[in-house]
Amino acid sequence: MKTSWTPVKTAIVLALCGAAVVSMPGQAAGQAQAGAPKAEATQANAAVKPGDDFFAYANGDWLAKTEIPADRSSWSSMGALAEETNQRIVKMIEDLANDKKLSGEARKVSDYFRAYMNESAIEGKGVAPLKPMLAKIDAIKDKAGLTRALGESIRADVDPLNNTDFFTENVFGLWVAQGLHDTSRHMPYILQGGLGMPDRAYYLDNSERMAGLRTKYQQHIAAMLKMAGYSDAEARAAKVFALEVDIANAHGTRADSADVLKADNTWTVKDFTSKAPGMDWNAFFKAAKLGDQQKFIVWHPSAVVGEAALVNKVDLATWKDYLAFHRVNQMANVLPKAFADQRFDFYGKSLSGTPQQSVRWKRALGATNEAMDEAVGKIYVAKYFPAENKARLQQMVSNIVDAFGKRVDKLDWMAPATRAQAKEKLKTLYVGVGYPDKWKSYEGLKVVADDAFGNAVRADEFHTAQEIAKLHRKPDRTEWSMPPQLVNAVNLPLQNALNFPAAILQPPFFDPKASDATNYGAIGSVIGHEISHSFDDQGAQFDAQGRLRDWWTKQDAEHFKTASGKLVEQYNGYKPFPDLAINGQLTLSENLADLAGLAASYDAYKTAAGAKATVEGDRQFFLGFAHSWRTKAREAAERRGILTDGHAPGQYRAATVRNLDAWYKAFDVQPGQKLYLAPEDRVRVW
Repeated sequence: MKTSWTPVKTAIVLALCGAAVVSMPGQAAGQAQAGAPKAEATQANAAVKPGDDFFAYANGDWLAKTEIPADRSSWSSMGALAEETNQRIVKMIEDLANDKKLSGEARKVSDYFRAYMNESAIEGKGVAPLKPMLAKIDAIKDKAGLTRALGESIRADVDPLNNTDFFTENVFGLWVAQGLHDTSRHMPYILQGGLGMPDRAYYLDNSERMAGLRTKYQQHIAAMLKMAGYSDAEARAAKVFALEVDIANAHGTRADSADVLKADNTWTVKDFTSKAPGMDWNAFFKAAKLGDQQKFIVWHPSAVVGEAALVNKVDLATWKDYLAFHRVNQMANVLPKAFADQRFDFYGKSLSGTPQQSVRWKRALGATNEAMDEAVGKIYVAKYFPAENKARLQQMVSNIVDAFGKRVDKLDWMAPATRAQAKEKLKTLYVGVGYPDKWKSYEGLKVVADDAFGNAVRADEFHTAQEIAKLHRKPDRTEWSMPPQLVNAVNLPLQNALNFPAAILQPPFFDPKASDATNYGAIGSVIGHEISHSFDDQGAQFDAQGRLRDWWTKQDAEHFKTASGKLVEQYNGYKPFPDLAINGQLTLSENLADLAGLAASYDAYKTAAGAKATVEGDRQFFLGFAHSWRTKAREAAERRGILTDGHAPGQYRAATVRNLDAWYKAFDVQPGQKLYLAPEDRVRVW
């Protein structure tokens, strides 16, 4: 589900998606039984009343003792889980190197990791691996050549619905998925791209802080070009930056990107020519290896129109410098140390407030996971994911699906026709637990043990070729969008499916030794969250077959919109900084999923507990939920998240409890306390 923005996608990202439940940059994850992290005994903060700040009350001990690691922009229960899991995974990969009989995908995983770790080989080659790329750009003689180069740069590197990832440095992003209206075929989706900073707001916001980041970014462009051997780097950087400002002006906002109805634009190749003049679209798509496609879904029409016009308007020299900078920027982590350090100086220190770059093995693991995610995952689950965990989770999923269905049955505002469609979605929901039914093949990927640069290029091209190949086969609703070693969970609206990777099925989210109350509060709320994404403001627009279709009566839709609006207002009222509030509309899907998921999981827990249910059990349930949202973030990272992430910060997600009556009883929350809401003001949607 949703990932947070990462400038170069060489790291598995933490996120519970759907979109997702939470997002954090730059960490790979996995699940383990032997040697798994222990559930922490987090003491309640007696100095804080749960009705004033439930997040601080539940996590006081953790907040007091925990410091954000120097190489992270934020830290959380998910981050700690990923860190411990990564250490197990990297040990596993290192052990592969000692197996002289190793072959196939396991050998490729080992060689990819070793090549990335071989800093002396990378330093020895210098910028030589980059020179053919830059020479090809330098050889562009006209706008026809530029169009071909832009087409060749396209990668399958975005995902607007499952992982809500809208970022690509390439001029446009490609996503291949089932059509919005035709379930029988895959379609190519075209998304806006071309920026080196996370979002248009970084280019257009007039605040002093953003102005400072713009200055540093332009300096970063110049530094990268200079190291790559370009003269007059500062003057070139100024023109490249000006071009990106023009691109940013054509981009849709982050909130608009999340609106699938605004993205429902099917264009033929002829439509591109008439609606977005400025370049030869036939040549562009041929270069992108999409020349046999007649129809595309254009997620961001304004960007397609605006960026095509800029191809025609902006001089060729500026475009060539733009392409050169972005190629250097994208490849920095497999170039000599000076490039990687410069990249971190801007994206890590300036943009995210992270004081220290991650050690090499962490970056190598992130890159290996990105290149061969399921190959790593296959090795991982064979060693660390016991069958009994999968069976227990499948039972919890079944219980929570049943609980959600019962909540639907009790809705007095929902018409029978709408209710029948909702129940059909639940009935046909595919739930994947642990790992995919079918594994990806990496047979065609060439990996060389001492060629980190070439490996990265080939893996990138291989992934895009795999995705484009889907255009020639029917959709498979059991296909996963996340690898097993990711601390994550996701709802796939076009597939009417859920994925719960093995990595999240360990403490503090799932602990076989913990009480049912704690597990239902933690992993149960995650399960409920992902189920409810099928019925949030976006998921509710898709039917049981994954078609974008209005299956609601007018009255039901109006009630849902009104109830959702109350949640928007509630989150708009949270202000982490004096000059920056939570965007209730941007975070609505996730907030709805948090609320409905927590309520459904609570119902499932009470049913499972039966006559053994107690007030103490309720307290454990809600504390389990709050513990799963333990998080700290550096100011720069939190500000970035508020502007670009569809998830609210963890402390405000923990405050979801204020909408459930049972929480008030469990913690004796009284009027006058800061989180108290009168019964009539508590948001009730599902």
